[in-house]
Amino acid sequence: MTIVPGGIKAETAQVLKNLSHVLEEGGSSLQKVIKSTVFLKDMNEFAEMNEVYSEVFGDHRPARSAVQVARLPKDVSVEIEVVAVV
Repeated sequence: MTIVPGGIKAETAQVLKNLSHVLEEGGSSLQKVIKSTVFLKDMNEFAEMNEVYSEVFGDHRPARSAVQVARLPKDVSVEIEVVAVV
């Protein structure tokens, strides 16, 4: 697994792209997400993450929580978990 360079915005975009592919393979999509949990290494990067998140989800606004964690696998800045309708 390669971590994309470019900081929190690039990582968020890649995470959401990966999630979109996984959801599509399962017969769903980002537009069918009903809940997401965002794990951030640094809560000070929330606004930058949220810019990308909002662009991707558009008018679709699933319930969301965001938490700061001590460490994420491979020392990434963001990880996102979603629950979607199939």
